[in-house]
Amino acid sequence: MPHFLIKKEEINPPYIELIDSENLFHIIKVLRKKEGEKIKFIDENQIIYDCKIEETSKNALKALIINKEKSTRILPYDLILVQSILSNDGQNLAIANATQTGVKEIYPVISDNTSIKIKDPKEKTEKWQKIAQENFKQCERADIPKVQPIQPLTTILSNFKKENILIFAEKYENSTLKTALNDIDKTSKIAVVIGPEGGFSENEFEYFKKNNYKLITLGNMIYKAPNAITAAISNVISRLEEC
Repeated sequence: MPHFLIKKEEINPPYIELIDSENLFHIIKVLRKKEGEKIKFIDENQIIYDCKIEETSKNALKALIINKEKSTRILPYDLILVQSILSNDGQNLAIANATQTGVKEIYPVISDNTSIKIKDPKEKTEKWQKIAQENFKQCERADIPKVQPIQPLTTILSNFKKENILIFAEKYENSTLKTALNDIDKTSKIAVVIGPEGGFSENEFEYFKKNNYKLITLGNMIYKAPNAITAAISNVISRLEEC
């Protein structure tokens, strides 16, 4: 069941009284929720409210709070995705996959083999943020990931500790994931870096090697970029839980 982010002024125990028109439209017009049906909300403090709808109208919704508890659907560290921008459908899927796997921030970047041209970067970023918000509702995670402005790949990498940068590449592997995570600092942002469909360029690999970045492969299989994002993040999360 999707949940909906509510403002503190909408919480009036023992009721949730919606004043957010976007949520109202989604709940009443899209999901067609009716009186007596169950619904979930989450507030800015990541408290989940299990509710039963008591009243609905075109401009309002009133739901009785049945139970509330702190959400556990959040990673205990800040996992960041740095990914080369893909074509429209691929990029939309990349944002959705990243949101569903729990990343804190998404950095869309321009790399040498990025094939798509962005005419209005701000408009694109706003669109991707909306996709992240929709997936936040659907997968019931506790926080909404932030989609950052588009920047060049090498500019973004300078924002993170070198030991916390994990570059997933199709060649020139210099570390296993297990080894790469040995010196990870969980108190700082951990960057998972995924290239474009055509892979990183030779110039980029030279830059990675010159700066002693960790290059990791996902094995012998070749993944499409949105699937590589899911595989990489899932593997990192699984390994970090063992650390």
